[in-house]
Amino acid sequence: MTAQAQASAPHQGTIAIVEDDPGIRDLVQALLMREGFDVLAFESSAGLEETVLARLDCLILDLMLPGEDGLDICRRLRVQLPRLPILIVTAKDDPIDRIIGLEIGADDYLAKPFNKRELLARLRSIIRRTRDIDTAVVEEAGDNFRFDGWLLRLGPRDLTNPAGEPVSLTTSEFDLLHALLLHPRRVLSRELLIDWTRGGHANPVDRVIDVQMSRLRRKLGDDPRDPAMIRTVRGDGYLFAPGVTRS
Repeated sequence: MTAQAQASAPHQGTIAIVEDDPGIRDLVQALLMREGFDVLAFESSAGLEETVLARLDCLILDLMLPGEDGLDICRRLRVQLPRLPILIVTAKDDPIDRIIGLEIGADDYLAKPFNKRELLARLRSIIRRTRDIDTAVVEEAGDNFRFDGWLLRLGPRDLTNPAGEPVSLTTSEFDLLHALLLHPRRVLSRELLIDWTRGGHANPVDRVIDVQMSRLRRKLGDDPRDPAMIRTVRGDGYLFAPGVTRS
């Protein structure tokens, strides 16, 4: 792409990359810039200041980093900025790290070495989901979901428990709960949930939905050994058991 074409490319969003391998970091930065993204590249967490994080549409985070590693960064940012989309990249032979990354709140993961098109597809899917939520907030500001004393409000995009206390949700957890609330007392397959909440950018054999469902259950106080709210239907998927009212 020529400099003139790059300059005229529509702005796609602002991305930060934290990657200590300069070859990978420069390659991803160049790729995303050609696609119309503003890109901030860092070799460690040192550059992730509040002013930087506030600008981001997504953070691409390597796990193996000098100093504070990617898992610690993800865990910290989930407390500070629960709605910041995070895409982690991991070594292909480290499935445990991928699962842990999802457990602590990453929105998606990609194994190294990764295909450029898959990186772009997953990144755009994360950003699109986040923006769709923001659009829904504007268009459905009065749309509230109530279930078993809980309240999910699309307007301010918040969840409160029966005691009236706020419960923080990541973007992916919000997507998942919203999908369940839209289809209560109906068995939803893992493939369908992947399609609805992740734009189809996950292999059905991956544990993405299972891990994030486990996180969501914990936040809802649903006993993972005998869940009553989000039930597992063996071989079929998940069922949201409570009745849901909308206002």
